[in-house]
Amino acid sequence: VFHSSAMVKPRRKHIFNIYTGFYCSVIILPQICICSLFSTPPSDQFKKHPEAFPVATNREPFPWRELRLPSMVIPLHYDLFVHPNLTSLDFVASEKIEVLVRDATQFIILHSKDLEIMNAALHSEEDLRYRKPGKKLNVLSYPAHQQIALLVPETLMADLRYYVVIDFQAKLSDGFEGFYKSTYRTLDGETRTIAVTDFEPTEARTAFPCFDEPLFKANFSIKIRRERGHIALSNMPKIKTVELEGGLLEDHFETTVKMSTYLVAYIVCDFKSVSGTTTSGVKVSIYASPDKWSQTHYALEASLKLLAFYENYFDINYPLPKLDLVAIPDFGSGAMENWGLITYRETSLLFDPRTSSASDKLWVTRVIAHELAHQWFGNLVTMEWWNDIWLNEGFATYMELISVNATYPELQIDNYFLDVCFEVIKRDSLNSSHPISNEAKTPTQIHEMFDAVSYNKGACILNMLKDFLSEEKFQKGIIHYLKKFSFRNAKNDDLWSSLSNSCLEGDFTSGGFCYSDSKMTSNTLNFLGQNVEVKEMMTTWTLQKGIPLVVVNQEGHSLRLRQERFLKGVFKEDPSWRALQEGYLWHIPLTYSTSSSNGIHRYILKSKTDTLVLPEKTSWVKFNVDSNGYYIVHYEGHGWDQLITQLTQNHTLLRSKDRIDLIHDAFQLVSAGRLTLDKALDLTHYLQHETNVLAILKGLEYLESFYHMMERRNISDVTENLKHYLLRYFKPVIDAQSWSDEGSVWDRMLRTALLKLACHLNHAPCIRKATELFSQWMESNGKLNIPTDVLKIVYSVGAQTTTGWNSLLEHYELSVSGAEKNKILYALSTSKHQEKLMKLIELAMEGKVIKTQDLASLLHAIARNPKGQQLAWNFVRENWTHLLKKFDLGSFAMRFIISGTTSHFSSKDELQEVQLFFESLKAQGSHLDIFQIVLETIPKNIEWLEKNLPTLRTWLLVKI
Repeated sequence: VFHSSAMVKPRRKHIFNIYTGFYCSVIILPQICICSLFSTPPSDQFKKHPEAFPVATNREPFPWRELRLPSMVIPLHYDLFVHPNLTSLDFVASEKIEVLVRDATQFIILHSKDLEIMNAALHSEEDLRYRKPGKKLNVLSYPAHQQIALLVPETLMADLRYYVVIDFQAKLSDGFEGFYKSTYRTLDGETRTIAVTDFEPTEARTAFPCFDEPLFKANFSIKIRRERGHIALSNMPKIKTVELEGGLLEDHFETTVKMSTYLVAYIVCDFKSVSGTTTSGVKVSIYASPDKWSQTHYALEASLKLLAFYENYFDINYPLPKLDLVAIPDFGSGAMENWGLITYRETSLLFDPRTSSASDKLWVTRVIAHELAHQWFGNLVTMEWWNDIWLNEGFATYMELISVNATYPELQIDNYFLDVCFEVIKRDSLNSSHPISNEAKTPTQIHEMFDAVSYNKGACILNMLKDFLSEEKFQKGIIHYLKKFSFRNAKNDDLWSSLSNSCLEGDFTSGGFCYSDSKMTSNTLNFLGQNVEVKEMMTTWTLQKGIPLVVVNQEGHSLRLRQERFLKGVFKEDPSWRALQEGYLWHIPLTYSTSSSNGIHRYILKSKTDTLVLPEKTSWVKFNVDSNGYYIVHYEGHGWDQLITQLTQNHTLLRSKDRIDLIHDAFQLVSAGRLTLDKALDLTHYLQHETNVLAILKGLEYLESFYHMMERRNISDVTENLKHYLLRYFKPVIDAQSWSDEGSVWDRMLRTALLKLACHLNHAPCIRKATELFSQWMESNGKLNIPTDVLKIVYSVGAQTTTGWNSLLEHYELSVSGAEKNKILYALSTSKHQEKLMKLIELAMEGKVIKTQDLASLLHAIARNPKGQQLAWNFVRENWTHLLKKFDLGSFAMRFIISGTTSHFSSKDELQEVQLFFESLKAQGSHLDIFQIVLETIPKNIEWLEKNLPTLRTWLLVKI
C-alpha cells in the first residue's frame, strides 16, 4: 500500500523449546511439567484441557487459543467462486481449498470475519477420485480472533492432502475494506455501483474463509459471476466466459502464481480501459469509469516505462502475463498493490492536463512507481509477518526515488526525497515512536504498522545503506535477495545477508570494501580499514526506535564526535533526559566535507564518542553530505557561526542539498533546546541570495509554520510582524512569479507555494490577480482554463465570497477531475464562515456530493483554518461513534482524523480537552498509538511557544 521485535521470535521459541526440554529431562519437577505444553500436539492439548481454551459462539470450547494460526495444516490451492449482486449489495460464494496436513490433527483453523457459512465439508483425495460425498464438518466460530474451527470426524493424517469445501455468503461491505461497494455518478446524474476488493492487511477473511497470514502462500483459481453490462477483473487474465441461464455470465481466470491472501483481488464494474504492451510482452491496461477514460493516458505511459525499468533493474521479468491499474471511485488509502490488479484512488492514477498541477503529476508518477515496485518487493518476496512490513513499504518508497529518477528525470524526484526523510524525523524524534521492525499482533496493531516509520524511515535507511555500499553493490544485493526468495517469504536478516554477499570482482584490488570468507564472516565488509558487519550495523537502525544526533566539536585539526538520541522537546536539564538516552547506540555511516576539501570523506561511528583528525586546517566542516544519512548534526562551539558566515558570504561553496539539510537541522535543534531560535532564523537570512528552489521552500516552510501557529493562537502582534517580514523578505521572488504553468517542476512548485502564501497574507497584487482570474472563470461558467499551478490559489480567493463559495460547490459536483475536486475542496475549507465549514463536513459524512474517503483530509484542512480548528475538533469528539461506522479504528483515515484535528494544538486548555477525550475512548476499549503521539506532540508545541515566543518577537522587531 501507498501509505520489541517479533522477528526474533521464531529463533527465541526454538531456543526456549530446547531449553525447556533439557530442563525437564534433567530436573525432576513435581507432577506437572511445563514441557508437556510444548511436546503435546494441539489436538491432544485440547482434548485434555478443554477448559483452558476459549468458548465459541455456540458455547462449545474452541480448539485454538492463539491469535496466529497453527502451522499443522497449510493451504496449497484455493478454487474460489464469487457472485456479487450489485442491486441487493450482497454476494454468495463457495470455495474448495486444497490443504496439506503437516501434523495429524482433528481440526483446521481458518480466518473468517462477518461471513455466514452455510455448509462445510471435507474430501480426501480418494473421495474426489471416486466421486464420493465429503464428510460434513462442524464449524465453530470465535469472533474475538476472527477465526473458525472446522472439526473433522476422524483424525487427518500427516503428509496427506485434503480438500475443504465451504459455501458462504455476506453483505458487500459499506466501508473501504474487504469486498465492498463503491459508487460513482455519471455525467447525466445516474449513480452506478461497482464491487471491489481491498484485503491488506487482514481483510481477505471478510471475503472468503482463508489462512489469512502472509506466510501461507497458495495458488488461486477464481471464477466471478456477473451481469452482461459489467466486466470482471482479477489478478490473472480471463481464460473464458460461460453463458448461464437468466442472462448471467461467469468469467474464469487463469490460476495465479503462489501468493499471500492479502494480494487476491477481484472487481465487478462497467469501466473502460486503455492498453499497451511492454517490450517483454506484458499487457498493461488502465481502467476508469467511462466519463474519466480520457484521464488514463499518462498512467499508461508511466506504467509501461516503469515496468520496463523494474524488469531491467531487478533482472527478473514481471511474472504475470498482464497488469491492470484501476481507478476506484471510493478508496481508503492511496493505492493497493494486488498482484496483476493494482487498485488506486482516482487522484493517485488519473491525470487531467487541464486541472492537474506539477505536484499532481509528481504524485501520480510516484504512486504508480511505488505500486509497481511492490510487484517484486512484497508480492514476489513477502515479509514473513507484519512486524517487517517495512521490507515491503520501505523498499517500495525507496524504489520510487530510483525508478522515477531513471524514467522521468525532469520530475527531479531526488529533491522530493529529502522531504520523505525530514517528514519522518518529526515522528521519530518523539519518544512515542517505534522501531522499524516492531511487534504487531492484533489487526489494529497491524494496521498501525502502516505509518511514516515503516514507509519513510525504511526508505531513508535504505538510501543511507546504498550510499554506504555504492549503488552497484546495493543493486546487486537486491537482485540476490529477490532471486533467492522468489515466491517465498523473508525477514530482515535475509536482506542483510543478501546485501553483504553481493560483492563484485576486483573489490580488493580496487581498494574498495567487501567481505572475505578467509578473514571474516560472510556478513562483514571491510570499509576503509574498519570491519563492518552489515547486519550488526543495520539492526541498530531497525530494532531500536529514534534517530541519532551527532554532536561535532572542532578543535584545530581534531573533530570530537559524540552520538546521542535526538529527542524533540526533551532538554538536557530535564530529569527524564538521561533515562531516555540509556541503551541507545547506532553504527552511523558518517560522511563529511570541509572548507578545504570538497570531496566526500567517510567514517563509521560505532561508539558513543570518537575523534577524527583532519589533515589540514578548515574554517568549517559539514557532516551528512547531500543529506544521505539518517541523522541530525549539531555543531558545538563556533561550528554553526562558521557555517552561517559561509552561507552569508558565498553559499554556493556548500552543496545545494547540504544547505537544505542545514536549515532543517537548525530548526530541529531549536525544538530540542540545542540551538537558539534567533540563530536558526539568522541562518535563513542568506536565502535572499538563494536560487535553489528547495532551499527557499525549506526556509519558507519553517517561517510559514510559525506564522500559522501565531495566527491560530491569535498572537496578533507577532502574526502582523511575521506577515510584514515574509512579504518584505520574499518580495523579490514573489514578484518574479508569473501566473502560468511555465518552468521546471520545482519552479512550478515554488510558484504555487509562494503565491498561496502571498494571497493568504492578503498581499494586494496577489489578491487582485486571483480575483481577476476567478471573475473570468465565473463569467465563463467554469469553462476558462486557469493555469493548473495557480488553480488552488484562484479558487481559494474566490471562495471568500458567498457567491464564489456556492459556485465552487456547484462546480465541485459537476467536475470529473479528482485533481480539480481536491483543489476546490481545499478552497472551500478556507472560508471564514463556520456554517459553510459545517456544511462541508455534513456533506462528507453523507458521502454523496463529497465522498466519505475525503473526510479525513477535509477535517485536516478545516482544522488548519483558524476559524475551523475548534469546529473540526468538536465534530470529531461529538461524532466518534458515527466515524467508527465509516472507518476501522486502526485505519489510516481514522489516525489521520485524530492527528489532523489535534496535533497542531498549543495551549493547556486544548491539551486537557484532548486528554479527557482519549481517556474516555480508552475506557470504552479503544486504544491507538496515535493517542500517545498526539499527547506527546501538544505539550511539545506548548513548550516550544513558551521557550521561543519571546525570541521570535524580539528577532522580528529587529528585522522589520
